Amino acid sequence: MELKKKEFKYRGKTLEELKTLDVREFAKELKSRPRRTVLRQFQELEKFISRSKKKLEKKKQIRTHQRGLIIVPEMVDMKISVYNGQIFIPIQIIGEMLGHRLGEFALTRTRVKHGSAGVGATKGSKALSKK
Repeated sequence: MELKKKEFKYRGKTLEELKTLDVREFAKELKSRPRRTVLRQFQELEKFISRSKKKLEKKKQIRTHQRGLIIVPEMVDMKISVYNGQIFIPIQIIGEMLGHRLGEFALTRTRVKHGSAGVGATKGSKALSKK
């Protein structure tokens, strides 16, 4: 019995078909809110894609602060480092991320890990020496 890897499709179109589309043509495949965003900032998106392709040719890292950019098919298979307010988090763009924003994959808040209480956090710790 042979397991076949399921081919990725977005709204019934393969990734190869989507990559042939222009940014504005791809916007027609998106849901309403991301479609509106792409249509408003398509020039910004095209500029980002052209800059990142140049950086890929020079084998430089792609870093960005633009967390609000919608992921389009031309970005698939790129490795983009997105700023989360503190550090750049590397993200490998895959097909399932289409239509989402870059910032969704670079979380700004970390999970709280509760450890032992610090000095002054409890009434019992006031009696301890400060050495």
